[in-house]
Amino acid sequence: MWQGATPPEHTRSLNPELHGRGQFDSTMGFPQALDFEQPSLPAKAVSPDGITMRSYQDQFERAWDDYVYRHPSGSLFHLTAWKRVIEKTFKYESRYLFMEERGTIRGVLPLFMVSNFFFGRILISTPLAVYGGVCADDEQMSRRLRKAACQMAERERVQYLELREQRPVSEPGFRTKQLYVTFDLELPRNVDQLLRGFPRDTRYMIRKGQKSGLEAAVDPQQLDAFYEIYSRSFHHLGTPVFPKHLFRIILEELGEQCELTTVWRAKKALAAVLSFRFREWVLPYFGGSLLEGRQFAANNFMYYEVMKRAVENGARHFDFGRSKLGSGSYQFKTQWNMRERPLPYQLFLVRRKSMPDFSPANPKFKLAISLWKCLPFPVTKILGPAIVRAFP
Repeated sequence: MWQGATPPEHTRSLNPELHGRGQFDSTMGFPQALDFEQPSLPAKAVSPDGITMRSYQDQFERAWDDYVYRHPSGSLFHLTAWKRVIEKTFKYESRYLFMEERGTIRGVLPLFMVSNFFFGRILISTPLAVYGGVCADDEQMSRRLRKAACQMAERERVQYLELREQRPVSEPGFRTKQLYVTFDLELPRNVDQLLRGFPRDTRYMIRKGQKSGLEAAVDPQQLDAFYEIYSRSFHHLGTPVFPKHLFRIILEELGEQCELTTVWRAKKALAAVLSFRFREWVLPYFGGSLLEGRQFAANNFMYYEVMKRAVENGARHFDFGRSKLGSGSYQFKTQWNMRERPLPYQLFLVRRKSMPDFSPANPKFKLAISLWKCLPFPVTKILGPAIVRAFP
């Protein structure tokens, strides 16, 4: 399953002085004002208070990323690198917006227009990301960005707008999709404390993997092994798999922020996961394992090894990513003694009159899942990348 993470808002700032404040001071740390000689939106986007709504251009890449890195609600999926990943892989049209006041960014909203045969046109922040939505100095800036997104959705006559926020919003017209939760853990200072913090059954499964001769290796050159495992795992779940070139692009764009871990028993690869590092957080994101690895507790061993390496490298937080309530992934993550948080994604309906239901419990998806499991594995590797584009 693909999964991702972003830290809870009260612990994620690089500057401890930002914690507990009513708003975020975006002027801290910027050496100079930005050059906005040519406005990227019409003049009507300029409000009487001098704050301008602008569409993103590549010349603002560094300023945008600086803002995201420093903002308490920023995540890896708000960065422009993720924008390039999505554009290069799926050719979705980016509609990124930001607020500017006298050469300083005051808020950002990553946004994509997604069009497909199954669901029509959708505005989403952000595709393939567990988190998205607005990062802004204060609630006033947040409301302006959300209003602009709603106006764009109505102007474009999309089915709906989806903002993958971490908290409900107060603006009228938004509905909350209560389908996902995420899990996170504050990492201890040493590996012994890490292991002692897990429930007894989880510690048993980790030791089972160790006694079975499993070994974990971090090597970005093992993309072929990773993708074979990942594809087979998705086939077993009845889910179309992402294209292989997605992961090549991720490794290229994110570089040292990526870590590809493969679990081996002798010369056989049994499990693999692609993790991200953002500030002091480690985020296992794309992962899978073979059925034959279950007898050796390969999954438990793998995620423990990712956490152990995070501790050894000085990371302070681990995010296990999102899961659908009641799913097998959800049950697995509840066994690690981590904090569980709901993810209140916000939807603004335009043409669509009811909330979309992508739960596996939906009868429409149950049949599709069963049929996909029956297809030959090589066929799913060919058809999957074309179909999965419809589910951002």
